[in-house]
Amino acid sequence: MTVHIYGVSCSSTRKARQWFRKNGIAYKERNILHQPLTIDELKNILQMTVEGTDEILSTRSKIYKELNLNVEELSLQTLLQLIHKYPRLLKSPILVDEKRFQVGYHEEDIRQFLPRKTRQLQWVQWKVDLGLMKE
Repeated sequence: MTVHIYGVSCSSTRKARQWFRKNGIAYKERNILHQPLTIDELKNILQMTVEGTDEILSTRSKIYKELNLNVEELSLQTLLQLIHKYPRLLKSPILVDEKRFQVGYHEEDIRQFLPRKTRQLQWVQWKVDLGLMKE
């Protein structure tokens, strides 16, 4: 499985990229300023969210404030077109594979992208290190 990193050049995107590299997880990175997400890609990402656009929109971004957006008044299609036109409206990075989705770099949450077997081995090692289990 390949993870897709959609984002801008920022510290969170760099940390995510380094984490995937360190853990030997294949990824493809895409700078959304140079190659914006298509409307269909945005729809696919939205399908993976729990909170919809609230989860992926960067309401603190300069462009969000300049556009004086009221997301509740916009149709979904209009909002998607705005995001396509102004990629900085998105939080960065957005991490996606076939099953998983994450916005931003959070060290504990990003572990979900580790293969199950790796997570199980790390869990056992953690228990051994704490003396909760014998090797």
